[in-house]
Amino acid sequence: MELEYRFAAADDIENLVQIRLEMLRVVNDLGPNYVFDNDFVRSNREYFLNGDQISVLASHGAKIVGCASICFIEIMPTFAHPTGKRAHLMNVYTDSAYHRQGIAFTMTNMLIEAAWKRGVTEISLDATESGRALYRKCGFKDSDECMVLVR
Repeated sequence: MELEYRFAAADDIENLVQIRLEMLRVVNDLGPNYVFDNDFVRSNREYFLNGDQISVLASHGAKIVGCASICFIEIMPTFAHPTGKRAHLMNVYTDSAYHRQGIAFTMTNMLIEAAWKRGVTEISLDATESGRALYRKCGFKDSDECMVLVR
């Protein structure tokens, strides 16, 4: 059975939420039995349904084995970004049993192409150390250009 890639639709909502929670457990070393706050789960579901984002799912038969999302952000146009359209890649995850098969690479490139088609001029992301090689392979460059204020 081959892997299948598709852009997620509204009827994929439970798969999207579940694989995002799985990814968060793994990335944050929370353990497989960690229980997320109901408000957090509801907010994720709401964002997948109504946020300005696109997600890709990878499946092997009925099993969802990967997910990646890109969120769209619009700011005032600048000389470097005349459309003001930017995007942030996140939630890139592949089930450990399916690592090293190009799944994250394929999903990421699908989202990059979709972003370019929407007029995006910059895509950012926050990478784990283990993800940096993948993103470099996709053309991303390391950057320490911005400052952040967090409330």
